[in-house]
Amino acid sequence: MATGLIDDPRFEAHDTGRVHPESPRRLQAIRDRLERDHLLERLVRLHFEPAPLELLARVHDPAYIQRVREACLNGKTHLDSSDTPICDQSFEIARLASGAAIAAVDAVMRGDVANAFCAIRPPGHHAEHDLAMGFCLFNHIALAARHLIDHHRLGRVAIVDFDVHHGNGTQHLFETRADVLFISLHGHPTTLYPGTGFGWETGKGDGKGATINLPVEPGAGDEVYRALFDLRVIPALDAFEPQFLLLSSGFDAARDDPLANMQLTPDGYAMLTRKLMQAAARHCDGAIVSLLEGGYNLRALAECAAAHVRTLMDDPAADPLMNIKAGI
Repeated sequence: MATGLIDDPRFEAHDTGRVHPESPRRLQAIRDRLERDHLLERLVRLHFEPAPLELLARVHDPAYIQRVREACLNGKTHLDSSDTPICDQSFEIARLASGAAIAAVDAVMRGDVANAFCAIRPPGHHAEHDLAMGFCLFNHIALAARHLIDHHRLGRVAIVDFDVHHGNGTQHLFETRADVLFISLHGHPTTLYPGTGFGWETGKGDGKGATINLPVEPGAGDEVYRALFDLRVIPALDAFEPQFLLLSSGFDAARDDPLANMQLTPDGYAMLTRKLMQAAARHCDGAIVSLLEGGYNLRALAECAAAHVRTLMDDPAADPLMNIKAGI
């Protein structure tokens, strides 16, 4: 079965200014690389619509949703902090990104595609219940998880966030729940924004133990991530036995990213994607939806995202051992 893709020029209408790292060029770079690698033609494009306001309200305060809308309509240039720029279209584009996440999980649940990658912006994992943060307005992956639980009646959804910055918004939205396992690998909170995600943050109340934070020291590369996946991430997924796996796919842990200090390579991203696919195959028939979060060096972003998508497609080129066997 094929891999689904959400990629739409409308996401580029979220104007962050000439020098902001979260720019429309990020999606253009990914699209160009997928086309260059002859992957784009093999992906199934998925139809999607903006998320209804009542669905957004499942994870965000209705007053906050209205505040985002009014800020955009009234010509504000930033929301809640100087690092989260907006324009007159940002509210609708963020709704569109949330709708893309919902459409992708619906397509996988229907069996239209095996899994899906959503090249969306603005990103979402920093967005809190009632606060914009870190380039994020609405928390798309949290909305996808709630949709799987509320609409599709799943009892166990896992989120793995490998963006180099801690997904504080996602954690806070689910830290009291036992039906969502949140695993985040990120730069150590003492070294990177937003300063949360210490190992002792493990959830609260009924959700105690369903939050797993794995801070990574500066300079970590493929082998450190491989060990964390083998020793912590995959065993946690196996114990939880998710019925669906959602990925906050940030590519800002890549070597040369300007906002971080890690050394992951495209092969490293392919490796961790493969391990997640193997876990999903064991527990949920391979059901994965991957949502783009960070990644700000355009070349590194494009290379790593393409490696990730190629692996989701189960392309032999994603596995060096398979290349050798095939004589490539």
